[in-house]
Amino acid sequence: MTFADAKHRFSNRVADYVRYRPGYPAALLDLLRAECGLRPVHVTADIGSGTGLLSVLFLKNGNRVYGVEPNEAMRRAGDEYLASYDGFSSIEGSAESTTLADCSIDFVTAGQAFHWFEPNAARNEFIRILKPAGWVVIAWNDRRMEEKRLTREYEELLERFGIDYKRVKDAYPESKDIKSFFAGCVFSARDLPNHQILAWEGLRGRLRSSSFAPTEGHPNYAPMMAELERIFHVHQCDGYVRMEYFTRVYFGQLRANGN
Repeated sequence: MTFADAKHRFSNRVADYVRYRPGYPAALLDLLRAECGLRPVHVTADIGSGTGLLSVLFLKNGNRVYGVEPNEAMRRAGDEYLASYDGFSSIEGSAESTTLADCSIDFVTAGQAFHWFEPNAARNEFIRILKPAGWVVIAWNDRRMEEKRLTREYEELLERFGIDYKRVKDAYPESKDIKSFFAGCVFSARDLPNHQILAWEGLRGRLRSSSFAPTEGHPNYAPMMAELERIFHVHQCDGYVRMEYFTRVYFGQLRANGN
């Protein structure tokens, strides 16, 4: 499911997004080296690159990275964050229209962005820009709720106070969505451990960075923050909480018409 305002939802959340969103574990690169033959010479297009949280992983690996981002404020933040990397190029574009050249890309990546894409148009665009043996990598940080009280209570807070949390959550990709996107082509999935250590300001900023969190002035904002503070004090140890995630990674190759 895509949203008409997807390109604008994060414009007033950039500062919190840059500082408090979780990054991606180095084990992701190990996985791609082993399964997809990733090497520093490979050219990457990071689609929905945002503030550069996934791009930086590939830049540190020595890859040339094109960060394709439709949101101007997010793109500027990514440009600033990645300014020291000569291998980074910032592109005003989208999953459906990257502006990149035909057959120019070895790896197309999407970190925490796939649910904003129009799948059919994005698939066609990825097929166009990928080299014949190129790979698509879709990565996703998700909270581990089964065994952690903190993440369960955080989830309950989102369900209670989030403006359109259910609508966004229902759009998060599941295996059937990824299978449909790869259109009969073979793909694989792996889960990698990930976490954040957050002080109160960090947990507060992590929540405010979400597109569905109410902003100051909204009737839900003050009670949401009061409940978040309660959750923090219940679970903190020496002034910090540990937010547990798993990074789900889907990777595979596309063919025109699934052939």
